[in-house]
Amino acid sequence: QTADSPMPDLDRPVGVPASYADHARLMFDLQVLALQGDVTRVITFQLARETSNRTYPEIGVPDPHHPLSHHGNDPSKLTKLAKINLFHTTQFAYFIAKLKATKEGAGSLLDNCMVVYGSGLADPNRHAHHDLPILLAGGGGGTIKPGRHVKYESMTPMTNLYLSLLERIGVNAPRLGDSTGKLGQLA
Repeated sequence: QTADSPMPDLDRPVGVPASYADHARLMFDLQVLALQGDVTRVITFQLARETSNRTYPEIGVPDPHHPLSHHGNDPSKLTKLAKINLFHTTQFAYFIAKLKATKEGAGSLLDNCMVVYGSGLADPNRHAHHDLPILLAGGGGGTIKPGRHVKYESMTPMTNLYLSLLERIGVNAPRLGDSTGKLGQLA
């Protein structure tokens, strides 16, 4: 019905982009628009499933992701896994840059967001799901001091971080899952 509309017809995707990087970036672009337009304030996006058998021929890794994660300290598998991790973090960096470039109030959308990036496994070879390497980006509306590396006590539950983030958005829950308390050193 665009022929009868005074508004111009805009180019739009007709399906999922063929390139995985283009698809991921399109999803990140939509997330930025949703946050910018206050369509939502919470987004969950899984860049890749931990049991994914997806291959990455576009970055020179034709092997399935999940079997590579059971690397057995094989240098060849570790190199391929590192390429996949670099690819994923590059996509995430694109998202963070878009948030930072989007003006909001006196700062940026990133200044007012809390974005958690990480994995459910610290060492997928051993299925170790504790002491996770997690990146927390954004300023949380001034409640988080960014640009630091903070190491918490070994075996600190991930839910302690989530409980701390909930508090920053006004949800004062006493516990969340296996949490043992809120994290210090975020502000």
